[in-house]
This record gives sequence, C-alpha cells and structure tokens, in this order.
Amino acid sequence: MTEPAKVSLTGKALLQKIKELSDKSVREKAKLCGYYTVGKNDQTRVNLTDFYDALLAAKGIPLSPEGSKDGRGREPTYRVSVHKNGQIVIGATYTEAMGLKPGDEFEIKLGYKHIRLIQVDEKDGDFGNETEDDND
Repeated sequence: MTEPAKVSLTGKALLQKIKELSDKSVREKAKLCGYYTVGKNDQTRVNLTDFYDALLAAKGIPLSPEGSKDGRGREPTYRVSVHKNGQIVIGATYTEAMGLKPGDEFEIKLGYKHIRLIQVDEKDGDFGNETEDDND
C-alpha cells in the first residue's frame, strides 16, 4: 500500500515555497511541497491534481464548492437574471468574495450587450484606471 507524504504545504506557505522553487519543474515543485506518495518498491508518485487544487485554493480560487456552501440560499453560479421589476441582483456571495463593503460606489459603463462596473476610488472620488476602449 502507499503511504501519504509527510505534510503537504497549503496557503501562504505553499505560495512562498513555489516562489523559492521558481527554477524547478512542476513535478519537482509538487514533490518538494509534499504532494507525493511512496508506493511499492519505494516508488514515488507525484500528485499533481492535489498540488494544483491546493495552489488554486491558496490563490483564493477553490474548485470544490463543498467548503463554501453554508446551507443557506443558492450556490453561486456567476449567472443572474433580470427580475420582473427590471433589477439585476448580484448577491452577497460575490460582494463578499470581492471584499466589498456597504457604501462602496461604482460607475456603470454600458457597452454593446454588456455592463461594466468600475469601482470608484475612495480617496479622491476618481474612477478606477480605465484603459480599454469604452465603445466595445
């Protein structure tokens, strides 16, 4: 049977170790961060899937929804519908993920078949840096 590796790095420790190992291959990085198992005949097997999942989670992009579900309401889908009253509601899941607070302001820019929200800079009321052509 295979035995799991010692301790696999997660979070900030994983990100820091990845920076230190910038000259290594992906397989070497995964192994040095603890994402491997040792099986029969002392054969080492690198677990790239677990490594990538941990790396994404450390960057704030969890792939499995089990951890984020709190038992209330719907799970986020990144799709919304226009309500009968003409409103579009984004929902607290998204505003919390972006770190938004009550009172944060946005400029609304309309494009062809899309809406762009640009957060207003708090310190002087300026809008965020807009470098793209607004006529798209």
